[in-house]
Amino acid sequence: RERFEFGGRDVASWFPRHMAKGLRQMRLALRRADCLVERSHIPLSGRNPALQEALGIRPHVLVLNKMDLADPRRQPVSAGAGPGGGRPRAQSDSPVPLQVVPMVARLVAEGPRYHRAESSEHNILVIGVPNAGKSSLINSLRRLHLKKGQATAVGGEPGITKAVLSRIQVCERPLMYLVDTPGVLPPRLGDVETGLKLALCGAIRDHLVGEDIMADYLLYTLNKQQQFGYVQRYGLGRPCDHIEALLKHVALRQGRTQKVKVLTGTGNVNMMMLNYPAAAYEFLRDFRAGRLGRVTLD
Repeated sequence: RERFEFGGRDVASWFPRHMAKGLRQMRLALRRADCLVERSHIPLSGRNPALQEALGIRPHVLVLNKMDLADPRRQPVSAGAGPGGGRPRAQSDSPVPLQVVPMVARLVAEGPRYHRAESSEHNILVIGVPNAGKSSLINSLRRLHLKKGQATAVGGEPGITKAVLSRIQVCERPLMYLVDTPGVLPPRLGDVETGLKLALCGAIRDHLVGEDIMADYLLYTLNKQQQFGYVQRYGLGRPCDHIEALLKHVALRQGRTQKVKVLTGTGNVNMMMLNYPAAAYEFLRDFRAGRLGRVTLD
């Protein structure tokens, strides 16, 4: 396919809760913050411009998540690109972000701290869309610099962090505290494609978008980028352009079946049929785990 047909889908239905409360909490916490650390799965679609508009008066570090699953042929966004271009920003792509603490310390030291000039401690606000790995980053830095365990809950679905939490120490020298925040999506998305990319990265719950449309868009994207790892993964003879044919093959190969009652002239009969929703979920899970190859959606 040369293009993907979105079918006039209403993106607003994918966002059942307005996230203004989380943004208000972050504005209040901003007064005590010296720097922002933004966590993102994908360099452009995975960022919320509203966060930069509301909070972008502080130095800003962008930490790209899951770089081990990214396509090395598609380079990350440059330091000056994306929302809020021109403000102080840096990037880190280490699997365990060794660079984050020294980078933040340097940015804070180089910039004015205004009412916090007399304080030696560093307060950092961790921001991003839902399920971008903010809590995981805090826990990783805490283990790395303090040799201490998990301080904030993490999970594989959006919405684990419900509110702006208290400060969590992650380093002794310099004395640095990070504040975990709830993921905040834009109140309105510019297009359906951005929403689908966010959904594939887990920022939107699958059932709100629909596993079938997500699987179809994922197949379109893989073919467009000539990422044919799914062919070998599912034992196909060649690349496939029709999601129904692919899901049928996945269901047969993975044994994804379901028992269905069929009404006949002699009564109810139980029949085994292929479970296409389960096959679509398997396809999405393989992508998120990197089993279909290294793919960058932007």
